[in-house]
Amino acid sequence: MPHVYFTHIDSPIGQLLLTLEGDCLTNVCMNHQKRKLELDPFWKNDHARFRTIEKQFEEYFCGARQTFHIPLLPRGTHFQLSVWNELQRIPYGTTISYGELAKRIENPKAVRAVGLANGQNRLPIVIPCHRVIGANGSLTGFGGGIENKSILLNLEQGAMVGAV
Repeated sequence: MPHVYFTHIDSPIGQLLLTLEGDCLTNVCMNHQKRKLELDPFWKNDHARFRTIEKQFEEYFCGARQTFHIPLLPRGTHFQLSVWNELQRIPYGTTISYGELAKRIENPKAVRAVGLANGQNRLPIVIPCHRVIGANGSLTGFGGGIENKSILLNLEQGAMVGAV
């Protein structure tokens, strides 16, 4: 089993806790999210391993990066993985509804299950679950908090407005 490494990085939505297994990102955790990640005493704090990842996050948060190029290791059921794969197809600066996401995975009646899978995403921001909103346009269902969801969406939409 590969070693697990962790670090903390600062961001406009607060400090983020990142974990790697080998070279693959396994978690992005926000301070105020519902799902807390407990640090294992066997994990190694090694900020140097995260320099490239940290740079990509910095570029994202300043509006200079629209997609991440980081090896990922998402863990979930087949259904969750299908939802998370589709999340990565939502273009930067845009949003879709949970219903639309369910249609895109060819399971239009699975709106609630799509919402639950979205909530189990351990790689938010990189796998952009914040781009999914309620059918009426409301900001709902983000494990990192609605305020952070709003910040991320505003950041992306602001960067799009300023893009040439």
